[in-house]
Amino acid sequence: MSEFVGQKHIVGQNMLLWRAIMAGEVGSCIFYGPPGTGKTTLANIIAKNLNGNFRKLNAVSSGVGDAKEIIAEAKKNKLQYGTQTYLLLDECHRWSKAQSDSVLSAIEDGSIIFIGSTTENPFTSMTRAIVSRCRVFEFKPLSSEDVIECLKRAIGDKQKGLGNMPLVVSDDALKHFAWASSGDVRMALNSLELAVNTTPKNADGKIVINLTVAEQSIQKKAFSIDETQYYDMLSAFCKSLRGSDTDAALYYSQRLILAGCDPMLIARRLVAHSSEDIGMADSNAMLLATSAMYAVEKMGAPEGLIPLSHAIIYTCEAEKSNSVVVAMNKAREDAEYIKDDDVPNHLKNHPSINGEKGNYKYPHNYGGYVKQQYLPNALKDRVYYQPSANGKEKNLIRKKFKEN
Repeated sequence: MSEFVGQKHIVGQNMLLWRAIMAGEVGSCIFYGPPGTGKTTLANIIAKNLNGNFRKLNAVSSGVGDAKEIIAEAKKNKLQYGTQTYLLLDECHRWSKAQSDSVLSAIEDGSIIFIGSTTENPFTSMTRAIVSRCRVFEFKPLSSEDVIECLKRAIGDKQKGLGNMPLVVSDDALKHFAWASSGDVRMALNSLELAVNTTPKNADGKIVINLTVAEQSIQKKAFSIDETQYYDMLSAFCKSLRGSDTDAALYYSQRLILAGCDPMLIARRLVAHSSEDIGMADSNAMLLATSAMYAVEKMGAPEGLIPLSHAIIYTCEAEKSNSVVVAMNKAREDAEYIKDDDVPNHLKNHPSINGEKGNYKYPHNYGGYVKQQYLPNALKDRVYYQPSANGKEKNLIRKKFKEN
């Protein structure tokens, strides 16, 4: 545990999982997060710290038979030697319901401690029966400082790392490995190893890893802007979208991409702003932004940058309205603070007041619309969405307030 880097919100001292490990009371859990953030490593550490047997399966290549074999072995070891078996299932979201069901009883009776590892959100990608029996821990990408710490350990460790080699690694190279790996330690370590194995010794017998070598090894150009400029330019890009400055938004997007920024980050921000700053004034903006994000994901650069620029131009030129985000925030505030929110009787799945059914009016029987109460009594007069007078929303104003 002392060598584990990152995830302080999970395994920092006195955090839940740290306390469970120290107490020897780790139950079945699911580790969810990006690649290279320590999910498998932590599972190994847990098994070793608790003197258990560690078995590993990959959901892509294993099936019910493999799981049953491990469960049978686990039951035998627990009965004869009192040894707990920890089963790590990598890419656990890939298992079908039938495959998941094969380990349910073993999890419930404690025959195995199940540790699932996945890059997908388990609440949407896995069967509920498994998720409900596990505690979910979300892993975050490691900070640049954490990645650099791991790289320095690898460089200096003579037993498990590169400490026996005559290495000289510049600070610029370390910083670039950390930035380009985007919090993925595995990528950073693999890139460092590739750089070391492919760089000849210089006249002094040293293997020098500088910024140029680091760029070539991780296949990303160095940022031509520092971290402060990066966030400033990203902020400027977002504000240019909101301010309808097409030229500025295009410039900042290309400046960021050429500096090494992932185009998907630009695309994701574009989708968010198409709803936040345009919204109902022109809903086509969100559809186009979403399509551009899909194109960037599937086509990559440079071809994917064309539909991305198309969507940026449309978003800038479209009429603006923030009514969506304003309505969402108002509704969220009431949802958080209003406690008396009983659903009106006529809207309930099984309406009943003293045995009598509610009087729900089916809108299609009234030509598609009929006025009736939908909000709880405590909120019945609330108005969250107020159409603006911009774009297509101005047509909604007449419709919404004509009936009122």
